[in-house]
Amino acid sequence: MMKHRLFWPLVVLGLLLLSNVAFQPDFFSIRIQDGHLYGSVIDILRLGAPLILVGLGMTLVIATGGIDLSVGSVVAISGALACLYISEQPDQGSLTVVLTAVGIALGASLVLGVWNGLLVARAGIQPIVATLILMVAGRGIAQLVSDGQIITISSAPYKLIGAGYWLTLPFSILIALAMFGLALLLTRRTALGLLVESVGGNAEASRLVGIRSRGLIIGAYAVCAVCAGIAGLMVSSNVSSADGNNAGLWIELDAILAVVIGGTALSGGRFSLSGTVVGALIIQTLTTTIYTIGVPPETTLVFKAVVVTVVCLVQSPAFRAKVFGRKSPRPPVPGPTATADSNVEVPA
Repeated sequence: MMKHRLFWPLVVLGLLLLSNVAFQPDFFSIRIQDGHLYGSVIDILRLGAPLILVGLGMTLVIATGGIDLSVGSVVAISGALACLYISEQPDQGSLTVVLTAVGIALGASLVLGVWNGLLVARAGIQPIVATLILMVAGRGIAQLVSDGQIITISSAPYKLIGAGYWLTLPFSILIALAMFGLALLLTRRTALGLLVESVGGNAEASRLVGIRSRGLIIGAYAVCAVCAGIAGLMVSSNVSSADGNNAGLWIELDAILAVVIGGTALSGGRFSLSGTVVGALIIQTLTTTIYTIGVPPETTLVFKAVVVTVVCLVQSPAFRAKVFGRKSPRPPVPGPTATADSNVEVPA
């Protein structure tokens, strides 16, 4: 059991949850009020839903050997577009208006994801540089959409996405579970997961054996952007407003950390969607724990950055070989079967 890839992440998650009990004895208590479930654990799941979505998309991108630094900007753009459209309508509570706003936001997210994929797969730009372009420009686009202001709306159907309840559970949790189930079905019950791992292992070799590696890479970036777009709807819906400057800020760091903690290698290849979900819950629980014990909020980013650095170094084969491993002996050089000074035969 200890050799399972999720054993230690689950242990860390359990320890973080238990550490809250010392400062908040009723931390695990869950109550039903007005037919809805409330409690600290429910809040962790609800607030962690956007990160789970972004992490799932990031997992597929990293599995192809890439990385997406623009997910935070896509979160901001998605929320800004949806809230802007709803704010301009006379009936903000109309279900048709909300569905149209959601369609516009997700459509724009899809276009942005395809753009990233084309830069990486077709133009041959390094993923970190290609997505850095949208990371910088996208934040400006979000502020242009919102005119540099916080767009506030009043729409009950839209608020359901991030702050509403359905079947006693927060609706955002159900959306995250549905996306996780869909991703798990497509990658583990079909050949898609194997193809993605093949591309991440060696994109050129996959192309030579007939796999459309470029199409898979573009598709991974598109899915990642759509997941970020849904997360943007959740974030803006939760507060009934869109902030193009702060929405989704640094969520790309949290997503990468969640993916790495979950056991997906940054070098590409094999990936774990379940591990990403556990990693996202660890991040959200860590944030909750920091506030519970009274640590200053600015320490959170520093701690996360240190963890990302340590995990990346530990996952590096070269670093492990230099620090923890031993140099393997060189293979014997082929030569004669006997030495010059002895009649003893030496195996070749």
